Amino acid sequence: MTDPDIILHNYPQSPVAEKARVAFGIKGLAWRSVEIPRIPPKPMLTVLTGGYRRTPVMQIGADIYCDSQCILHALERRHPSPSFYPTPESGLLRCLGRWTDGALFDLSVRIVLGSAGDALPPEFAEDRGRLYFGPDWARGLKEANSALPHLAAQMRVVLHWLDDQLADGRRFISGDAPAAIDAQFYHAVWFIRGRWDRGPAFLSEFARLERWEADIAALGHGTMTPMSAGEAIAVARAAEPTTTPGITDPLDPQGLAPGMAVTVSPDLDGGEQPVQGVIVSATADTVTLRRSDPETGTIHVHFPRAGYRVDIA
Repeated sequence: MTDPDIILHNYPQSPVAEKARVAFGIKGLAWRSVEIPRIPPKPMLTVLTGGYRRTPVMQIGADIYCDSQCILHALERRHPSPSFYPTPESGLLRCLGRWTDGALFDLSVRIVLGSAGDALPPEFAEDRGRLYFGPDWARGLKEANSALPHLAAQMRVVLHWLDDQLADGRRFISGDAPAAIDAQFYHAVWFIRGRWDRGPAFLSEFARLERWEADIAALGHGTMTPMSAGEAIAVARAAEPTTTPGITDPLDPQGLAPGMAVTVSPDLDGGEQPVQGVIVSATADTVTLRRSDPETGTIHVHFPRAGYRVDIA
């Protein structure tokens, strides 16, 4: 039996999708690309996820992976070689990855959105403003604009650290082989370079970092072919989820167990719809929900535990 296609629901300008695309390049994978809207509504995506609207989402048959944490975890499990963790420090690099995906990416968003100011399209400004600045998003955007020199100074500290990490001649952040942490740092740098008008000049201070950027870009994105959203839904409908049911963690602080009805939502409230479902499996790292819909049939939707809130319904 051949493995089902890897399908990435994404759009070209998304920095977090770029992280996933680089991950495909590191592993040399073939994948299908479904282009989704940049702002809601995203009905062809949310019918698969149960309401989750962030970018990207990975689909393999009837298994739907939300958040890049889950995407990287699933890719490593399904395609272990070459590894995303080629050095003995995999646990430490996973911890560092939480910081790159959280505080560092948040800083890059504040720089990019703050620098754009009133030039942002109104609907896009409101949508991303709510995601990253909360209900008082208009004030948050103005504060980011006025604080831009401070925000740039904070980013510059990190870039100096990265440049120093590469000073011994290593090709990638953790050594001579590309790793998940390269994709995780790269997506923030890629965002700064491409979406901040001062980005290229700002990054030109860091010669080693720019060489590393070029090496990451040279890895490519694997082999991509396009797919329509309708085709992806048909794939889900024709497939069966592959997650082993009944996995539980007896030490889970919330007492999560298979069969429980729950909702899952990001920790930070961006006004998003919680996803409802029944737990299939729950570990320290992930929670998987079973959902059914006439359009998709039965699907399993996977979330990371880190950064997400699980509430018993």
